[in-house]
Amino acid sequence: MTDTREGTEPESKTGAGYQTYVMVLLFLVYTFNFLDRQIISILAEPIKAEFDLTDGQLGLLGGIAFAFLYSTLGVPITWLADRWSRTWIMTISLTLWSGFTALSGMVGNYTQLFLARMGVGIGEAGGVAPAYSLIADYYPPAQRGRAMAFYSLGIPVGSAFGVIAGALIASGTVFEGLDWRAAFIAVGIAGIILAPIFRLTVKEPKRGAFDPKPAEDAKAETPSLPSVLKFLTKKPSFWFLVFGASCSSMMGYGIFFWIPSFLARSYGLGLVDRGWVFGGILFIGGTIGILMGGILGDWLGKAKKSAYAKVPAIAFLLTFPFYVAAVLMNNVVIGSLLFLVPTALGLMWLGPVISAFQHLVKPSMRSTASAIFLLINNLLGIGGGVYVLGQVSTFLQPTFGDESLRYSILIGSLLYVVAAILFFFAAKTLDRDWEGDAAPAAEPSTEAEPAQ
Repeated sequence: MTDTREGTEPESKTGAGYQTYVMVLLFLVYTFNFLDRQIISILAEPIKAEFDLTDGQLGLLGGIAFAFLYSTLGVPITWLADRWSRTWIMTISLTLWSGFTALSGMVGNYTQLFLARMGVGIGEAGGVAPAYSLIADYYPPAQRGRAMAFYSLGIPVGSAFGVIAGALIASGTVFEGLDWRAAFIAVGIAGIILAPIFRLTVKEPKRGAFDPKPAEDAKAETPSLPSVLKFLTKKPSFWFLVFGASCSSMMGYGIFFWIPSFLARSYGLGLVDRGWVFGGILFIGGTIGILMGGILGDWLGKAKKSAYAKVPAIAFLLTFPFYVAAVLMNNVVIGSLLFLVPTALGLMWLGPVISAFQHLVKPSMRSTASAIFLLINNLLGIGGGVYVLGQVSTFLQPTFGDESLRYSILIGSLLYVVAAILFFFAAKTLDRDWEGDAAPAAEPSTEAEPAQ
């Protein structure tokens, strides 16, 4: 295995056009990442009916089945990404999770579907943290908040496309006679087709090219996981951001999974109608929120780095009352419009916070530090949030019947208040923990291909 921290051939400069192309490809891969993980939310009701499942079992299927291996394997995979080709790792990951998504449509029972979703988690374990590291090496610090925000648009776009495409395919609207299985197969095959395009056209950039003393850092030995953890013990803002983001993700992932079922049970919407309604909420609200967070973070962060934490903290405080209003609204039109606001506010953290993570460690630690964040965030967010909301709904069902999910979501929205408090604590030490800004912006340079 060849170390790719330094190019072994003369460096080639890449222009703004190619830089944009790479960002678009990373965005597309991330879109498939969320399309493949989110499509199960719109298919939850037909899956529940076919396999006769409880909300608790659905919560396990949408949470722990995916999150456990996705989160835990992320650390060793991204340790590898700090030492080997990040583009190769992402290509292999995209192929694996797309393949297991297609297999999800070929299962015969709940256990087989559970195992297939675990396979999706295994594949997606290597799809995100290496991308964070690539973006940090393609964009200078002053642009990273916006770059991370654009990349993070894969969340609402992939999620929206997943629920809309899943609803249209599973309902037989696209081709008569198709069901939820065909939806899994179709999106899985599409991801497999994208994988070789990504591998053949995205170059591996030089690590730390935009950061202080990149040459010295590149020649240093890549730090081990224990040394990265030891380094992070001196960065309290990192941990406040991690656990604040995890609290928001518990509600965010939980909402993303359960809102289609809420629309079915509380508003009586059919499969296609709830696909369009929830897809619109995700696309419009998510896109606005993520872009606003990235722009505000970079703009206000020029004066004080604490803005990268304060902007999402304020957004989280505003999220709670809007979720309360949306969930308690009995009119589907007004309720759907209200959901746009907390969806936007709840995703404003992505651009500024993910950008901040890249500045709290040295360039050679970025993939590993991102993996530590993703391990905690996804175990609590995906694994905990989806399951807990489902279990609370099951617990409340004898009292509230089909409305139990409404009150489960209402209780869970308190987590945004906790997230805001943790982010305000992070803001107090973020300026001190920041690793410094890079030299003036230059074009990214790419390395030679790693030996195969």
